[in-house]
Amino acid sequence: MTTIWHNPNCSTSRRVLQALRDAGETPEVIDYRQTPPDRETIRQWITDAGLTIRQALRRRNTPYDDLGLDDPALTDEQLLDAVEAHPILLERPFVRTALGTRLCRPEERLQEILPTPAGTIPPPGA
Repeated sequence: MTTIWHNPNCSTSRRVLQALRDAGETPEVIDYRQTPPDRETIRQWITDAGLTIRQALRRRNTPYDDLGLDDPALTDEQLLDAVEAHPILLERPFVRTALGTRLCRPEERLQEILPTPAGTIPPPGA
């Protein structure tokens, strides 16, 4: 099953969702601001995407600066506390397919985990 943590107000998230649908996927779409994943799921997806908690945080148009999240002394647990309290702090869109999990920013990262339909040639580097 393909899943996207989606923000419908984000143009990158909308383009990634459309690219999934154009590729024949019928993803489970989770508006993570309205239905935030639990803490362990967030941690797992970030790890599976090869990121740290800090790398998965969004600064622009969020309370990141007001919360002082740029403080290097903050632990992963403290950062996750902030994400739980303010889901908008989580960068988007995260996508999980049978081939892996990626933060699809830039949106071209989707190609790394997009299943290739039978009979087609995968993109270079796939």
